[in-house]
Amino acid sequence: MKVFSEIGSYFLLMYRVFSRPEKSRIYWRQLLLEIEKLGIHSLGIVAIISVFMGGIITLQLTYNMSNPLMPTYLVGLGNRDTLILEFSCTVLSLMLAGKVGSNIASEIGSMRVTEQIDSLELMGVNSASFLILPKIIAVVFISPILFILSVFCGIIGGLIAGPLSGIVTVATYMGGIRTMFVPFFVTFSIIKTLVFGFLIATVPAYQGYNVQGGALEVGRASTRSVVNTSILILLADLILTQLLFK
Repeated sequence: MKVFSEIGSYFLLMYRVFSRPEKSRIYWRQLLLEIEKLGIHSLGIVAIISVFMGGIITLQLTYNMSNPLMPTYLVGLGNRDTLILEFSCTVLSLMLAGKVGSNIASEIGSMRVTEQIDSLELMGVNSASFLILPKIIAVVFISPILFILSVFCGIIGGLIAGPLSGIVTVATYMGGIRTMFVPFFVTFSIIKTLVFGFLIATVPAYQGYNVQGGALEVGRASTRSVVNTSILILLADLILTQLLFK
């Protein structure tokens, strides 16, 4: 029954988070800070990982499709669709759950154990909305941008690794990138990144906001938030794939 209690507490917290803010100007300033901290600072790691993953996917496709009867342009096509459909939305979100999610849980958890949240409540501030809402908006806003950056960098990584393997040329690889493109795949993946971004922001925030104890409990809440967020991302991926591909 603890699961149902946790779910109920989560939705009650979300109700407080999306309550009307007291002073909108303060929220705008906080939102810009969260976009920089949670989104802009993730651009570098997203680009680096995507370049290497694009190269790895291309090499694996190249070696597994070395049969002369199979057209080599499928290497570029396969790399593109793999990046769009799974890696740049789902796998990247799992990575961000560790980086961004643990940051959110530890930050809010530290404020809870040092009684900063209690001080906000005493001043009449809706602490849940003030602390969590800007993070949700920032992560949901930046997630599609990180997705597009990841796809672009992954294609560049494949463009570097593919011709170096000697099996696929630049022209053939780029021809595969442009072949049989399905725009719905991009729409589908952006919808997934928006849902994943919401989970990445809210689940760690819930864990951090409800920490009880000291620094040890903050660390445990951070770890628990990463595990729970990753599980929910995979579950949401399964549900959204079933719903949107029918």
